[in-house]
Amino acid sequence: MEDRTDTEPVLLSKHAKNLLRFLNLLPARMASHDNTRSTIVFFAVCGLDVLNSLHLVPPQMRQDIIDWIYGGLVVPRDNEKKCGGFMGCRAMVPKCEDAEILECMRKYQWGHLAMTYTSLAVLVTLGDDLSRLDRKSIVDGVAAVQKPEGSFSACIDGSEDDMRFVYCAATICYMLDYWGDVNKETMFQFITRSLRYDYGFSQELEGEAHGGTTFCALAALHLSGQLHRLDATTVERMKRWLIFRQMDGFQGRPNKPVDTCYSFWIGASLCILDGFELTDYARNREFILSTQDKLIGGFAKWPQATPDPFHTYLGLCGLAFTGEPGLNPVNPSLNMSMAAYAHLQHLHEQWRSADGRGDEELTSAFKQKLHLSKGVEASSSTTTSNSPLISAQ
Repeated sequence: MEDRTDTEPVLLSKHAKNLLRFLNLLPARMASHDNTRSTIVFFAVCGLDVLNSLHLVPPQMRQDIIDWIYGGLVVPRDNEKKCGGFMGCRAMVPKCEDAEILECMRKYQWGHLAMTYTSLAVLVTLGDDLSRLDRKSIVDGVAAVQKPEGSFSACIDGSEDDMRFVYCAATICYMLDYWGDVNKETMFQFITRSLRYDYGFSQELEGEAHGGTTFCALAALHLSGQLHRLDATTVERMKRWLIFRQMDGFQGRPNKPVDTCYSFWIGASLCILDGFELTDYARNREFILSTQDKLIGGFAKWPQATPDPFHTYLGLCGLAFTGEPGLNPVNPSLNMSMAAYAHLQHLHEQWRSADGRGDEELTSAFKQKLHLSKGVEASSSTTTSNSPLISAQ
């Protein structure tokens, strides 16, 4: 690992303040993102967690965020479509007592896979016990949007289906420790059919290989316990495609400019394949810091661009993979801190004990954290990455 004593510092406190502001007030330019507000909360809360700064969120605000997340939970009745999950905003939840209006609005309330994934991740990160969830109802909603070819739509009506939602489906089922009627075999077939000639994955069949969807594909395989089904030659060729995406930072596709977010998408993919140590940590860090806003904090897509919570969070994760001092280690497949992952493992142990399944399939959260801490310590004196992978079911 390079000596960082004379390099530009990561402005940890400014990044924390930047993300905290997004939990209090959103700028007018982000009004168009109101229907995906859960993702903004995800980037802010999980970013603070990576920064070891969740203590900046007061207890009452933490509880308010948890309650707000649960306010978007959809639990279908027995006679309704299987549409369980979380909504991204509260536009379909009118504040009125008129029973007729409330009943009419139920027709437009359904879970969205991306919003469900980010909502669950926020709850886990904030330490919630998920006791208010009907896990079966949510996973029934996931299975209801799976297509015959194995991909997933975002919701039951009016949505595209592609690799992004395959990933969201896998994270939801993994976090809830329940796969229900989700067909993992057809999911695997869809993912492998999306592998392109250059050994990256496309967003949909016959598309172009892309760094973001390659992460979605690999993480979905990992979380569903199917990564081992890829043969060794294919895995090595995937690593090659991913490693070739590094210029200084990482690009998402050949002949495209580098972008801060791909330090996560490509970096996490290589962590999953146990190949991150083959990247140039110093050049990656140099590019990410070139997008750092030294005045208000945050990272941007490119140098001299406006920082935003999306690139701030993924930039921090990219730095965490290199063992950046002051940052919490990140679980690459679930895209959350290892501290949050340890809490999730604890919930799994409780659920399995209550179900009489025991914890034989779980890796101890303590062992995970111990293994990770050893890896981070090693990264201070070697260029080898030791980012751990979670145990697939």
